Amino acid sequence: MGMHVREAMAALVLTVGPEHTLRQTATLMAERRVGSAVVLDPDSEGVGIITERDVLMAIGRGLDPDTERTGSHLTWDVVYAGPAWTVEAAAAAMVRGGFRHLVVLDGSEVLGVISVRDILRVWTQATDAAA
Repeated sequence: MGMHVREAMAALVLTVGPEHTLRQTATLMAERRVGSAVVLDPDSEGVGIITERDVLMAIGRGLDPDTERTGSHLTWDVVYAGPAWTVEAAAAAMVRGGFRHLVVLDGSEVLGVISVRDILRVWTQATDAAA
């Protein structure tokens, strides 16, 4: 019996808007000690995600984090996980898509984010418990 996404995910999701600058978003991520932020665009139905890697890539290309908007650097083709998915199913979806984070949706409500780090933590704890 595997663990479900709802038990492994981070429920305290950092949410930003597409107009936040990259610096604002990076600062919030650092304060919360999270590797991603969910981007909610009031003008669209979509949910996007921006990760520490996206911020790093932009700065690495010489873009100005004080003028660049989060909305230009996020991923809209987000892969979603359901709260009842197994952790194994979430891991398989990450591997297939090359993602490190999945947004957990219940209908249209964002419940959380599950990351590779969350999955590794769960599996490591399970291994320790078994030993």
